[in-house]
Amino acid sequence: MNENQQKTTHFGYKTVAENDKASMVADVFHSVAAKYDVMNDLMSFGIHRLWKRQTIASSGVRKGHYVLDLAGGTGDLTSKFSQLVGETGQVILGDINSSMLKVGREKLRNLGRVGNIEYVQMNAEALPFPDNSFDLITIAFGLRNVTDKDKALRSMYRILKPGGRLLVLEFSKPEHEALSKAYDFYSFNILPKMGQLVANDSESYQYLAESIRMHPDQETLKSMMEDAGFEHTSYQNLTGGIVALHRGFKY
Repeated sequence: MNENQQKTTHFGYKTVAENDKASMVADVFHSVAAKYDVMNDLMSFGIHRLWKRQTIASSGVRKGHYVLDLAGGTGDLTSKFSQLVGETGQVILGDINSSMLKVGREKLRNLGRVGNIEYVQMNAEALPFPDNSFDLITIAFGLRNVTDKDKALRSMYRILKPGGRLLVLEFSKPEHEALSKAYDFYSFNILPKMGQLVANDSESYQYLAESIRMHPDQETLKSMMEDAGFEHTSYQNLTGGIVALHRGFKY
């Protein structure tokens, strides 16, 4: 066994071979894709819509901009960005998971969002675009599922235009102990049962809860973005730090 095969990483709380994680995450999202929007509303009591609205408000997107909505899933951000960039701009909804892309494409076409949206299956660690291609990259609730987050952040930096920005919307570390305990109870006692009832899949939602706990906290992710080259990095805690919106620029 060579050195590369021996590398391990986290899949939730489990330790797995680094080479196996992507396919294991893929299985989770193939499983949850059909019920993804319904479960998002149930899991967050609809608050995910406010988190995404704040992301859009922080984007600075204008007509003619080129936007990559990475790990774009069912297309909530893509839908709004397609309206903001207009006919002269373009939005690419990128996701590593074909099931999520299919659901997103059908949803957006049913909404009449056509003409300036492309759908591309891609891996965040090796983005298939030239240097300096995008005015904005967003990744909402996707970075924690990436095997090599540092590599992915460097790939995002490479394809941003000078003056462009990255927005990372992701679950993070609650600011207060009482909130953290309540959130833990909900995540590990209620969420998997909800997944079983609605999506007939408790294991995927158990993994999603564990993956949140294994994700870097606010300051660590900020440092990782800086190490990848981003400047003027900052973050905004939302809902008491249950979610954080990180921002970084390329100059």
